[in-house]
Amino acid sequence: MNRALFVCALPLLLAAAPSPYAARVARVLKATPLIDGHNDWAESLREREGDGRWTLDLRQGLGTKPIPYNTDIARLRQGQVGGQFWSVWVDAGLPPLEQVKETLEQIDLVKDIVARYPDSFALARTADDVRRIHKSGRIASLIGVEGGNQIDDSLSVLRAYHDLGAGYLTLTHSRTIDWADSATDDPKHNGLTPFGEAVVHELNRLGMLVDLSHVSEGTMRSALRVSRAPVIFSHSSARALDDHPRDVSDEVLKLVAANGGVVMVNFAPSYLTEAHRRWGAEEAAEKVRLNAPPFGGLYIGQPDKAAAAMAQWHRDNPEPRVALTDVADHIDHIAKIAGVDHVGIGSDFDGVDNSLPEGLGDVSTYPALLAELMRRGWSDADIAKLAGGNVLSVMAGAEAVAASMRGELPGTATEAALDGPARH
Repeated sequence: MNRALFVCALPLLLAAAPSPYAARVARVLKATPLIDGHNDWAESLREREGDGRWTLDLRQGLGTKPIPYNTDIARLRQGQVGGQFWSVWVDAGLPPLEQVKETLEQIDLVKDIVARYPDSFALARTADDVRRIHKSGRIASLIGVEGGNQIDDSLSVLRAYHDLGAGYLTLTHSRTIDWADSATDDPKHNGLTPFGEAVVHELNRLGMLVDLSHVSEGTMRSALRVSRAPVIFSHSSARALDDHPRDVSDEVLKLVAANGGVVMVNFAPSYLTEAHRRWGAEEAAEKVRLNAPPFGGLYIGQPDKAAAAMAQWHRDNPEPRVALTDVADHIDHIAKIAGVDHVGIGSDFDGVDNSLPEGLGDVSTYPALLAELMRRGWSDADIAKLAGGNVLSVMAGAEAVAASMRGELPGTATEAALDGPARH
């Protein structure tokens, strides 16, 4: 190869070269399952494929579809994934009973995927289940219900989800609900109401994890105060590095450490850098400025003109670069403030419209993230904690709390009874 050709080819050669840390990563992930706290694959399949979700071949090639998926079985294997919490999210704006129905359908889809590919997946409920399934060479599949709105203010519905296999409940999604404030909506309760506290108590009794991603800081603090069991943030990052209310402040990180919980770092760019957060806010404002039917916008009722103007705005305001190293920065920060025992990985793959950091475009890329942390000096033991050891400890802790509460009867309180008619 002549010099000019070599110089041109060098970036490709470097990209194809195996990481000097690959053997270490493989050794760690053979012994400890890599567990991601949040992947929206099932919901994306339901939304995009309709009835085809029941028959679509999930083994490989989903990254080449017109709208690429971040997940398929081949890439999960490349990423050496050992466990996955599959999110069963539904739109918080739907009527309450429709939310319950769609949640049940989402749980059913996760179970169907596992049943269709028994050589690749197995359902898991406990930490021991995850370890056993990982040792068998399969991916432990857990279920997370992503929004307290999905229980329709009913502890009975919550118990039904638990009986169907749900392993965590995210206390809110994007909207403040009757009993808990969301991070991305106006607060109404200063955290949890008495019924919200009862939900946390019932989660503890059942052994389901309390998930504090998406909730306001007031709700984080309320839940950490009342939960007997360790909590998780299934997909959140560090607010000190990006002042987004979806992220976790240093003060709350210290409370998480005291609780024994874990913050699983999100890959969504707007939760990773302040520059991207601000750019996203400006982009959203520009869309409204250009066309906001039925009454607002410079080009109201003229979608072609608005689209052309928006394209020009994007040319003038390129999206800030976000990379794998930014995710590693958040992991480093959480480990520094809360301790290495309290950080994990919660990608949000297939839930962010393919807006992902450079180097972390799909589920095959986890080893590259772990290699970057090794390059920064992380030991194999600490990588094992990050990859899955910490969330396994949290699961075991929640199981122990549930065992200690075994003599309690199921909760029967209602939101109206605990929070009072004044709220309705």
